[in-house]
Amino acid sequence: MTPNKTLATVVSLFLLGACAQEQKFEKIEVTYPETRKSDHMDTYWGEQVADPYRWMEDDYAEETKAWVTAQNEVTFGYLEQIPFREAIRKRLEEVWNYEKVSAPRTQGDYQYYYRNDGLQNQAVMYRRPVAGGDEEVFLDPNKLSDDGTTSLAGAAFTEDGKLFAYAVSVAGSDWRDIYVMDTESKELLEDKILDAKFTGIAWKDKEGFFYSTYDKPDGSKLSALTNNHKLYYHKLGTSQSEDKLVFGDDANPRRYVGASVSEDGKILAITAANSTTGNELYIQELGKANAPIVKVVDNMESNNYLVDHEEGELLIFTNKNAPNNRLVKTLLEQPKPENWTDVIREEESVLSISTGGGKLFASYLKDAITEVRQLDYEGNVERVVDLPGVGTAGGFGAKRDESDLYYSFTSYITPGTIYKYDIESGESTLFNKPDIQFDPEKFESHQVFYKSKDGTEIPMIITHKKGLKKDGKNPTILYGYGGFSVSLTPSFSIANTVWLENGGVYAVPNLRGGGEYGENWHLAGTKEQKQNVFDDFIAAGEYLINEGYTTSDYLALRGGSNGGLLVGAVMTQRPDLAKVAFPAVGVLDMLRYHQFTAGAGWAYDYGTADDSEEMYRYLRGYSPLHSLKPASYPATLVTTADHDDRVVPAHSFKFAQTLQDMQEGDAPVLIRIETNAGHGAGKPTSMQIQEIADIYAFGLYNMGMTFPRK
Repeated sequence: MTPNKTLATVVSLFLLGACAQEQKFEKIEVTYPETRKSDHMDTYWGEQVADPYRWMEDDYAEETKAWVTAQNEVTFGYLEQIPFREAIRKRLEEVWNYEKVSAPRTQGDYQYYYRNDGLQNQAVMYRRPVAGGDEEVFLDPNKLSDDGTTSLAGAAFTEDGKLFAYAVSVAGSDWRDIYVMDTESKELLEDKILDAKFTGIAWKDKEGFFYSTYDKPDGSKLSALTNNHKLYYHKLGTSQSEDKLVFGDDANPRRYVGASVSEDGKILAITAANSTTGNELYIQELGKANAPIVKVVDNMESNNYLVDHEEGELLIFTNKNAPNNRLVKTLLEQPKPENWTDVIREEESVLSISTGGGKLFASYLKDAITEVRQLDYEGNVERVVDLPGVGTAGGFGAKRDESDLYYSFTSYITPGTIYKYDIESGESTLFNKPDIQFDPEKFESHQVFYKSKDGTEIPMIITHKKGLKKDGKNPTILYGYGGFSVSLTPSFSIANTVWLENGGVYAVPNLRGGGEYGENWHLAGTKEQKQNVFDDFIAAGEYLINEGYTTSDYLALRGGSNGGLLVGAVMTQRPDLAKVAFPAVGVLDMLRYHQFTAGAGWAYDYGTADDSEEMYRYLRGYSPLHSLKPASYPATLVTTADHDDRVVPAHSFKFAQTLQDMQEGDAPVLIRIETNAGHGAGKPTSMQIQEIADIYAFGLYNMGMTFPRK
């Protein structure tokens, strides 16, 4: 057993308002639970590595459950003593309480859209007749569970809109159940698919649909390794046990298998991958009896996806020989890469593609800002879409016979606004602007470029109130991700408004490892280059300090999943950089991450300790769990969930416990474990608000600040 460890947190707070009068809060004493420490050892390349909290990986064990309960009692006992915690929650609830509406999509005789009246835990799916008439509730996920933790996690209509298949996630799990509804009667069919995972729903006319899942894993459904993904076809009116295996086998397993059907219904496209980057591409003609599955791309060295099929011609989106992506075409009879010709060539900016109204919409990222061009199917540019501002535009998808489409526009200070776009004229008209308690005119968001450790220029967008004093005393959140080719583009967060209006700064750098500058930028933050990501984040913090936005006493590091790894690595490498750290659902044990769920698929970015001794030593060198040593660390609030089957909570459990053991300073080390929740998707509104309130309260309290600041 580790000794009972008591931490007396004494915080003298200064009210940084007009009078600058000192404000003292009562000290919060934290007594960490006693926790068993085992003598478990692993051997890597002849070297022994202790893993004293290995038992926490058993998520069903009573000892693990008891530890979770004990840690939550300490954490919430601390949070409940922060005097302004409830004020933050109430303010978040106030600003959150506005109507949120999605863009509509036409399916058969109806337009379907989602709406949340304000504080509903899940958005409700509505529909309205295209010919005119009253709207009606089509599907209300709030009625699927009493606490709002069951969410809609995927949906697909048949081409005529008569049938609707939808996936349901319980408690945020990646495992989903699929149901089928008759859209006229809104009655469920008898068809039901249990335990699909990482799946889309692709209809084959009205006969049935394709979906993906894994064989039932050995051990815990929430943490056991899942390596062999398979594609099945479900024929309506039959049981799941009769579903046909379309792709995947035990002899040649693929970790990720997906399917789509072209809009004309003639082509099944199958993607198969062993990691989150690179995939094989296969096609099958659905209209021909016993048509073979044809391999188009026979390796996983590039990303390849079918965009469309029209009269025997395939459009394929790829980064093969084009790190910033390109669009190619080829004949159905000659689909292999040697026959590809460019429709949209690679450019300096990163390309993504969508279709609508018989047109192509090419979206480019220029320093993380969106530019959209409309082209014909031969690749001729018809216009550059006139966007409503500088920020992020998304959507631009519609059926081939539609004359309009809808897109969203947002930035860090622009709430997500929906526009209707006339494809023929290029005219955009406002469709829905949220009525929100936030005045963008009082805030500014600007981009800077700073140099990382090796001299590489990194872009960062900084958002704050206009007239901000650069006196180094502004509470600042530095948020990052830096992995898996994910691009962090400007987007509005209702939660951030409460931080900003309280005088806070919100800064987001576009770190290497992301996709903002294409595959080369991504690769520069992978495997033995991963340290670049951490250096980029550290340099961002130093820039904010050097420019007077903040100091280490008022800086918080925040990131989730791969971003949780980022925060964990930076706070162990530079514990002096920030006052507060928020590693959320993080990948924190880099020696064992690939042993859980689909974690082995992340090896393209990380490498594994099994690859080579060199890779093992590199991973151990930055692994947050293994980098902890006795030191003075920032005040840390680790956040995770007991149903997270993407990044299993054992990462956070072991890291938080070890950090408690190693903390030599006065700052608290707490772990907040959401029960009946997962990696984040589908989390009910009430949970989101309370979690963010706790994060802000913890951060401000440990910075010596209060809420609200006048």
